[in-house]
Amino acid sequence: MSSATHWISTFLEAQAAELGAAANTLSAYQRDLRDFEEWMGGRTHDLFSATQEDIEAYLIHCDAQGLAQSTRARRLSAIRQLYRFAFEERLRSDNPAIRIKGPGRAQRLPKTLSEDEVSRLLDTAPQFGRNPADRCRNACLMALLYATGMRVSELVTLPLSAARGDPDMLLVRGKGGKERMVPLSPPARQALADWLALRNAQEDAKRAEGKTASAYLFASSGKAGHLTRHRFYQLIKGLSVEAHVDPDKVTPHTLRHAFATHLLANGADLRVIQTLLGHADVATTEIYTHVLEARLQALVEDHHPLATAARRKAGGSTSSDGQ
Repeated sequence: MSSATHWISTFLEAQAAELGAAANTLSAYQRDLRDFEEWMGGRTHDLFSATQEDIEAYLIHCDAQGLAQSTRARRLSAIRQLYRFAFEERLRSDNPAIRIKGPGRAQRLPKTLSEDEVSRLLDTAPQFGRNPADRCRNACLMALLYATGMRVSELVTLPLSAARGDPDMLLVRGKGGKERMVPLSPPARQALADWLALRNAQEDAKRAEGKTASAYLFASSGKAGHLTRHRFYQLIKGLSVEAHVDPDKVTPHTLRHAFATHLLANGADLRVIQTLLGHADVATTEIYTHVLEARLQALVEDHHPLATAARRKAGGSTSSDGQ
């Protein structure tokens, strides 16, 4: 292992141990930093001797490759964190990335679904599946996903213990091992209760055969021991076809976006939504505020004195006229 490779490994270990970085995050850091290391090697330099000019030249190289703005921003973020770590750990006497401004990230509105589209998916889920157990499980998966806004990885790895006792709230373990409580709506509680009744019968049958019971709410015979993200992605695509909802619009993540968007559109506080989604920073949640525009416009048109006066002048009615 080269010294530079060891340096990256040490940085990744620190991210995992001290900050609780998720496996996917660590994998992305590793890919980005390996690419930077290889590029530096082509310039007969290494990570130890990289200068601000080297890093800027690398970003120009990434741009010339046609990499997306978000990808370039992510790579610079990984490099910045590596050199901040190296400086703090005294592996370098300076931080060559500290003054570099990145390309930023394009502010894209998250794809979402209308309330009618979600209703069609939820109504179809109890009829979608090969057998009664699959249909009951699918109904529970969809109800929990939309009722809580969980990430798909959080949903499929829910422990069976979290759902015992007809809970009003679920304890969810999110990114970095951080835990949060999410409330369940009455329909979600009912779907969960129905699935648990079947789930318990399945576990009793396994124990009777001398087999080990699974610790997951959505168990699977696969290596992971639980329903995988990939399998759930396939399920939700098939469900969208049955529900006559455009499959290109439907992913587990668009259901999470729908959860946040519909809550905000119906008056929920942004800080509450931040807590429910498990966002560390409210700035991440603020992307959903685009849905407020129509609601704020309607609020002004319905209640502002000039708007109500204009309606009276035009011969229209106001809410106070009918009283």
